[in-house]
Amino acid sequence: MSSMLQDQAHGLRRLFAASKTRFVPVVSNPRVMGAGVLLEGLCAAFAELNLKTLVVDAGVHSPQPSELAQVDLSNCIERLSPKVSYLAARGLPLRHINANGSAAAFLEAVAAAAPDVDVILLHAPAAELARIVAQREVRPLLLADTDPASVTEAYAGMKWLTQRAGLMVYSLLMACHPQLRVATRIAQQLHSCADGFLGSVLRDWACLDPRASQHAPLTPELRHLARELLLAAPPGAAVDAASDAIPLRPARTASNPFVAAH
Repeated sequence: MSSMLQDQAHGLRRLFAASKTRFVPVVSNPRVMGAGVLLEGLCAAFAELNLKTLVVDAGVHSPQPSELAQVDLSNCIERLSPKVSYLAARGLPLRHINANGSAAAFLEAVAAAAPDVDVILLHAPAAELARIVAQREVRPLLLADTDPASVTEAYAGMKWLTQRAGLMVYSLLMACHPQLRVATRIAQQLHSCADGFLGSVLRDWACLDPRASQHAPLTPELRHLARELLLAAPPGAAVDAASDAIPLRPARTASNPFVAAH
């Protein structure tokens, strides 16, 4: 099993060696305690594949961007480690909206500001992501923990992106111990509701314990999730032809089963 995973990782390194930037959208969830640790864990999984990641942090509780962001994004990028950089970007996507309501030009601006990165990880609310990734070949990552309110928020983000951006396949990363039975039940419930109410799919999921040591090895599930997110993001797919990413109107109204359940 170990040799098979090593072969897969080696294959991914070769695949990404001469590729354009890949884009991974992460749906911010203000109800999740330890969301920053989840993003760090994902970056660590990418780093194991020898990939450089830029975290574009546009969540509702993220830091305000520098005043220079309107002039030169590249000077606002902070290097945290040889493999991870960070851009405080709360509110920045909405400054790039065009006449069609699309903010996809923001992603072009970020890619131009960081041409040496392999992965752009955009952490933002579902409403902003929908204006950037509509009709794209990407797989959004949902965040949650064991608090029912966080699960309700994760489902709401999935519903918004399904209806407004036409995105049908998702992954889930949970802030809890990997062996908690409740984590499995939550993932199964999200999977069932996604299929039954939205027609979308929760493809895979993993857990990361926020209380674990930062030096603890990554779980096989987290490594697998990271690889799946990369393989679901064709090189440059979300950056090319940004002007054609137009948000959709919701086709129908689906009730929120998590709201009804609590």
